Amino acid sequence: MFRRRFFVSTALSIPVLLYSPFIQGALGFSAPAFPGSSWITPVFAVVVFAYGGVPFLKMAVPELKDRSPGMMTLISMAIVVAFLYSVASLFIPGTTPFFWELVTLIDIMLLGHWIEMRSVRAASGALDELAKLMPDTAERVTESGETEGVPVSELQDGDVLLVRPGASVPADGEVVEGASSVDESMITGESRPVDKEEGSDVVAGTVNQDGSLRVRVTKTGDETALAGIMRLVEDAQQSKSKTQLLADRASGWLFYAALGVAAITAVAWVIAVGLNIAVLERVVTVLVIACPHALGLAVPLVVAINTSTAARNGMLIRDRIAMEEARNLDTVMFDKTGTLTKGEQGVVGVETAAGWSEEEAFEVAAGVEGDSEHMIARAIRTAADERGVQRASVSNFENLRGLGVKATVGGELVHLGGPNLIEKLGIDRPSSIASFADEAGSNAQTVIYLIQDESEVVAAFALADVIREESRQAIDALHAMDIEVAMLTGDSEDVAKAVSEELGIDQYFAEVLPEEKDTKVEQLQSEGKLVAMVGDGVNDAPALTRADVGIAIGSGTDVAIESGDIILVENNPRDVVRLIKLSKASYRKMQENLVWATGYNVFALPLAAGVLAPVGILLSPAIGAVFMSLSTVIVAINARRLRGVDLS
Repeated sequence: MFRRRFFVSTALSIPVLLYSPFIQGALGFSAPAFPGSSWITPVFAVVVFAYGGVPFLKMAVPELKDRSPGMMTLISMAIVVAFLYSVASLFIPGTTPFFWELVTLIDIMLLGHWIEMRSVRAASGALDELAKLMPDTAERVTESGETEGVPVSELQDGDVLLVRPGASVPADGEVVEGASSVDESMITGESRPVDKEEGSDVVAGTVNQDGSLRVRVTKTGDETALAGIMRLVEDAQQSKSKTQLLADRASGWLFYAALGVAAITAVAWVIAVGLNIAVLERVVTVLVIACPHALGLAVPLVVAINTSTAARNGMLIRDRIAMEEARNLDTVMFDKTGTLTKGEQGVVGVETAAGWSEEEAFEVAAGVEGDSEHMIARAIRTAADERGVQRASVSNFENLRGLGVKATVGGELVHLGGPNLIEKLGIDRPSSIASFADEAGSNAQTVIYLIQDESEVVAAFALADVIREESRQAIDALHAMDIEVAMLTGDSEDVAKAVSEELGIDQYFAEVLPEEKDTKVEQLQSEGKLVAMVGDGVNDAPALTRADVGIAIGSGTDVAIESGDIILVENNPRDVVRLIKLSKASYRKMQENLVWATGYNVFALPLAAGVLAPVGILLSPAIGAVFMSLSTVIVAINARRLRGVDLS
């Protein structure tokens, strides 16, 4: 609405400016005259007032009803006074209309509010993104053992569903047949797939991995865990407090100041010269010069430049109020998986038996895992590739469910698997490998063994969710800014403790469910802390919306992005530091602009009232309007300086 009215009003303002006597005199030109041309300025100005100005009058009504005058009240007062005086001046001798000031004021206010509105987007897409996690249809098993496709909305408790590999689970339920691993990271935050077998519970929206499952439905519709998360997101969105803008408060003060100065001016001039047209001109000058050209742009201009500067630095701002709040943060809470860590398993250590080198161990292990898509297999292959190791040629590959894999390498049988495989084969580990495994276990790392001829453990690989190097730098920088760092994770206590100690995190919360993440944020807020939440998963969505500032990692799920106030495009925790620095710099610019905008009025209002009249200095309404425009130029130049802020 603001955009449309700005362009239309600006186009209609051109004839007003061209045929304004004041503008023609100031610029030294004459517009073509023709019968009726003298009415171009007032007629077009009235249209601009009716089309572009009336919305401000309507928006001022709630402020007046609440007895809290703000920007809309101040704008409305200025344009109404300018309009009435200009219309009256057409019929009162000795007065000069300034329709040009009326239309330019309306145009600038429309522009400012268009810029402001465009920079703000509500986080309303989060619920839609959550809903997309649920499949539309399910495969229901009939009494004859066949399957039929049915809409998820028709499922009932007790129905048995077939969940194929790669499919999403349609409803909460219990596994009644089959075994597989399920990716629950979007619900629990756990980076590793969770093994499921008969009797295991599964959650709607999670993704089945490599085996078929038959699931008996226990919860549907609004009763599912995912639906509960959706309710949390909605509640958190609605509970966000409404922050009153600095410009609104300044406008409220200026409104009362203008009325007070106008009243004093009227009384003083009536006493001095009597009631005449000069008194009216003084009062009008005061009220018009109070109109917030610069004040109306002071914040929106900074917001627009702030938004573009943030985008160039990999930060997308969806909520301006949250961006302003970031400067006051005293606690930043990070999700672990996919935020502080890469969200994927990586080889963090290796130990070999006598006679084996690390290169040989990776050569054989990467060859055995060459065709597997399991995350452990990918981690070993990636580690081998990073070391420039060629994979060994293998044959007779076989997957051993729940144990590992085996294959033939160079005519010898090789196994690769975890502790269960060691126990199954009944073999002992060399002391060096046993010590390595014990240390890895104490750090909550997964250990995979390479076994030759079903009798000898020749190597062990320690795997863990790899910590980002950027995370260390970000946390050090936040500590340097006296900001406390916390961590939330659905992982175990051991994993959380190991990561927290390595990164120097102040406090951590382990084994946290989605609803608990939400309450942990609320807990810190109840202690009087201003909290930012940084996350990337569906399980983070309630916490992101509950936090004072929700920061979503851009490579995360769509729902996390839709729930966040600010999105970090590059998936770099250091951008949290840049965000806070930009917030502080932007707020300084807003303060400076508000000082310029309101300071000008504090200086100009007495001049408009005529305090220097005894020495021959009087401002006409038109000249006062010209001087007032200078503050707008200063505000614009100052706002542009934000582009050069140092975010390193």
